[in-house]
Amino acid sequence: MVQATALPRNEAGIETVIGVLKQRFGDRLQTSAAIREQHGHTTTWIENQSPDAVVFPHTTQEVSDIVKTCAAHRVPVIPFGTGTSLEGHVNAPAGGISVDLMQMDKVLAVHAEDLDCVVQPGVTREALNTHLRDQGLFFPIDPGANASLGGMAATRASGTNAVRYGTMKDNVLSLEAVMPDGQIIRTGRRAKKSSAGYDLARLLIGAEGTLGIITELTLRLQGIPEAISSARCSFPTVDAACRAVMMTIQYGIPVARIEFLDEMSVQAANAYSGLSLPETPLLLLEFHGSESGAVEQAETFGQIAEEFGGTDFAATSTTEERNKLWQARHDMYWACLQLRPGARGISTDVCVPISRLAECVTETQQKAADLGLLAPMVGHVGDGNFHTLLLIDMENADEVAKAEEFVGWLNDMAISMEGTCTGEHGIGQGKQLYLIKELGAATKYMAAIKAALDPENIMNPGKILSDVT
Repeated sequence: MVQATALPRNEAGIETVIGVLKQRFGDRLQTSAAIREQHGHTTTWIENQSPDAVVFPHTTQEVSDIVKTCAAHRVPVIPFGTGTSLEGHVNAPAGGISVDLMQMDKVLAVHAEDLDCVVQPGVTREALNTHLRDQGLFFPIDPGANASLGGMAATRASGTNAVRYGTMKDNVLSLEAVMPDGQIIRTGRRAKKSSAGYDLARLLIGAEGTLGIITELTLRLQGIPEAISSARCSFPTVDAACRAVMMTIQYGIPVARIEFLDEMSVQAANAYSGLSLPETPLLLLEFHGSESGAVEQAETFGQIAEEFGGTDFAATSTTEERNKLWQARHDMYWACLQLRPGARGISTDVCVPISRLAECVTETQQKAADLGLLAPMVGHVGDGNFHTLLLIDMENADEVAKAEEFVGWLNDMAISMEGTCTGEHGIGQGKQLYLIKELGAATKYMAAIKAALDPENIMNPGKILSDVT
């Protein structure tokens, strides 16, 4: 387990706030060890730092009341969604109050004619799409996990559809948020564009709860395509698969999803999901459009793939077959864990310009092999983003040290290629040092914004910037 930095605790303030909130919220404030541990970081190898209490608000006004109480006593506030983040975002290094937003789970309005909707932060992406289905609409951002939309905005999530539909920052029209002093603000209206003032919505999107708590989102929607076609194709090498991706993007095919699985990931998918794919590097694709358009896109990709040695190309528009393939992709974390039962899965991601993708992926595979690490790889390679899942025996200090070396090397390499240390996982506690390497002096201005909006540092302290700047 990687030790997380602890921050000074305000013991008297925490005790006072818990008493005040207990009187205000009753059973909706919990202090049991199990609940508190559940609301600390649990998904990877960063030490769990539990909050002192967890409160479950139902309204924006209740969130405001919580924040005002905490602000009055200088007690940390840590927003919590589904808990699927990967870099220690929900840890409480200075203790404090975890604000679990999952009971704020209502779809407040759908404006089908304007292709937008208004939701509370605890609505998950799957719940929203189920709600929208009979109206012929869908929300396209799909990070794999059934994350909450508030959490997805806070971490600037993206996922498999980003190559066509963008990330959360491209699909949020406006936000309602509670700021560090408890003030409720709205960053905009439902208009599709605005040049009115600072773009506070984009400031809060990706801020990981360090500047405020998102309590309502107005989201862009898309019409469900007339036709959806999926394709898969195997390649002789990782380099060949990545070069096929580059050519597909450069050719201008409006692909909706283009996902990469290396040999180990395909092996895991076959075993876990009952598939029989060739155990070589694989691309999974999805095309949206008219009946003829989706077919044409798939055929054009097939021709490109052939140039790079692609084999076993198959396209389908059958819903059952498409769902089987994409479910296997979404199950990759659990599938890969079966490659080494008992190991801890350490997931990390980087993103590079598409022209450097083949080089970056190939060097990453070689580095893992040189260190003797089992490290299956998958990626949203249509936008240069890929993930490595290190399978580590956490009781083996040598393995843990090699894993830390690998993660550091990978971040440094991506930055050296004019890429980023994280395409979609965020900074949290885990990648603070690499943020400085990536952005340099810009982090000082981030720190200035944080200090101006949250002078007492109560909003999710110890994340993104902490004391490393």
